[in-house]
Amino acid sequence: MFVATLDGIFKYSDLPEEYEPYVQFKATIDKRELKPTDEMAILNIAGTSTHHVLFLDAYSSIAEIEAELKEADAKINHTTLKIIGGHL
Repeated sequence: MFVATLDGIFKYSDLPEEYEPYVQFKATIDKRELKPTDEMAILNIAGTSTHHVLFLDAYSSIAEIEAELKEADAKINHTTLKIIGGHL
């Protein structure tokens, strides 16, 4: 199982360019139209060259995020969990 750590929480309008492909991919999967005010967490998946995007308004609990990451064979680290929990 891979460990997911927080790279950052951004509004779409402030998103660093390097994360744009990951955000676009996740938005396509979720059938989501991106707005400049959308807030998202970008997670780095340790041991890989990929990132996981969480659109924070799509979750009502940390358990939902943990379940999504489990499907991707990843586990969120404790510090990241606390930070994201403060944004839900």
